[in-house]
Amino acid sequence: MRNTTTVVIGAGHCGLAMSYCLAARSVDHVVLERGQVANSWRTQRWDSLRLLTPNWMTRLPGYAYRGPDPDGYLAAGQVAAMLADYAGASAAPVLTGVTVTSVRAAGGGYVVRTGRGSWRAPTVVLACGAAALPAVPPLARLVPAGITQVTPAAYRNPGQLPGGGVLVVGASASGIQLADELHRSGRPVTLAVGEHVRMPRTYRGRDILWWLDAAGVLDQRYDEAGDLARARNVPSMQLVGSAGRTVDLNALTAAGVRLAGRLAGIAGGVAQFSGSLPNVCALADLKLGRLLNTIDAWAGTAGERFAPTVVRGAPLGLDLRSGQIRTIVWATGYRPDLSFLEVPVLDRKGRVIHDGGVTASPGLYLIGWPFLRRRKSSLIDGAAGDAAELTTHLAGRLDARAGRRERTAS
Repeated sequence: MRNTTTVVIGAGHCGLAMSYCLAARSVDHVVLERGQVANSWRTQRWDSLRLLTPNWMTRLPGYAYRGPDPDGYLAAGQVAAMLADYAGASAAPVLTGVTVTSVRAAGGGYVVRTGRGSWRAPTVVLACGAAALPAVPPLARLVPAGITQVTPAAYRNPGQLPGGGVLVVGASASGIQLADELHRSGRPVTLAVGEHVRMPRTYRGRDILWWLDAAGVLDQRYDEAGDLARARNVPSMQLVGSAGRTVDLNALTAAGVRLAGRLAGIAGGVAQFSGSLPNVCALADLKLGRLLNTIDAWAGTAGERFAPTVVRGAPLGLDLRSGQIRTIVWATGYRPDLSFLEVPVLDRKGRVIHDGGVTASPGLYLIGWPFLRRRKSSLIDGAAGDAAELTTHLAGRLDARAGRRERTAS
């Protein structure tokens, strides 16, 4: 059994940001990673994927992008290389190829068991991310045999899929990008659309994220949100990592992608879609208008507005046995993998109960979850502020613990 002060689980951008902040406070720690540094960027990204945030927003504690293309978007391989370089430059104490099998409370701290031995520590940081496993709905079991099913984590490029039609389920960032790419490959594509966040790539001549950053929208704190539970479950923005190129439902429709409502069920081999698509799109348009009003208020002048989302002839059913659809892409989001966590901090849906990343179990922390402490918490750019504040809380707990020990000893 080895001892340390803090065990950080996960060596993605959040785990590395936490390591940097802990080192700055001289907190002894280790970072355990089941694969390699930035493992998900190496193993769970499709070939054409790029960050949704421009390069100038690629900021971590002690690091800022200084390359020749600040307004470009890093490819997955570039993100992995950047994080590996960051880990090396900060001398992060990362142990790779170490799979955590359990985390248990013990003796006023925690025992972290792995496939390569155990660690004892008074504090643990869960930096393994909220998007570890694809969240495929149970109705996937009802898909007729012979139809290929794939998630964005396993998809690489159109060439790996059979020819013929594709049903993409989900119209957030991954869904619209894959619907666009698969349609460009020559396949007929149907996109099942549920709740979504419509977002233009550029607004008033600048990247939309420049405005969200400058106007302070992304810095809104979790304790300022009116409905935090809802804010933490907002879908990802409909963006694609390409300068000036907006891929929204109107663009997809114009290109020939067929829109359908939310996939509500599959019965007798027939996919059933909700008839609420016009209302869902109208709500997304309304929310976009409110956001642009916020930006305009900050800028002091009114800007452009975008045409409403057009919905025409959305089908309510699609016979999956007809041969029209050969592949289904489940772009239905991700969920965390906390199967190793044996500390009672989960709600009935398996979600960690926390207050800005501080759980009810003393010394157990969380980082990398949506709207953890700020609206941008799930972005690379959000890790620095969250890690700094969590480190301050963690260090304060360690100081209080040391004080109690001194008083007991005297």
